[in-house]
Amino acid sequence: MRCPFCRENKDKVIDSREINEGKVIRRRRECLNCGKRFTTYERVEENPFRVVKRDGRIESFSRKKLLNGILKACEKRPVKIEDIENLIDDIIIQLYQKGEREIPATKIGELVMEQLKKLDSVAYVRFASVYRDFKDVEEFLKEIQTLMKKGENRDR
Repeated sequence: MRCPFCRENKDKVIDSREINEGKVIRRRRECLNCGKRFTTYERVEENPFRVVKRDGRIESFSRKKLLNGILKACEKRPVKIEDIENLIDDIIIQLYQKGEREIPATKIGELVMEQLKKLDSVAYVRFASVYRDFKDVEEFLKEIQTLMKKGENRDR
């Protein structure tokens, strides 16, 4: 592992621990060259499937891209990063369980909205507005009214 400070590749592991119920290993490392400490994360490579976009293009699944989209929806909301990481882990597990090699982006979007609705209704509406491409305020209102009717207005 290269040190992010001096770029040397000699380090020692100071501490290792499992996080996210053993799905990830967090390691604290110390560079043997400059002595600075940094953290790395290990997880099983998660790229067994590809995403079929609405226009027919196919691309590799990207956890980072999914994380960025969810982070934008949760911006300035009282949502913990751990909750977002767990949400993404749950979505990936559901995708693995489907056993499909190519998954429509719409299926992933629906799973994200389903999970966000449980986590934070404002983040859900933000994500839905981009995902469903709301054209005007009427569509926003309709979605919010649907949330309120179902009693799913769980803002923190």
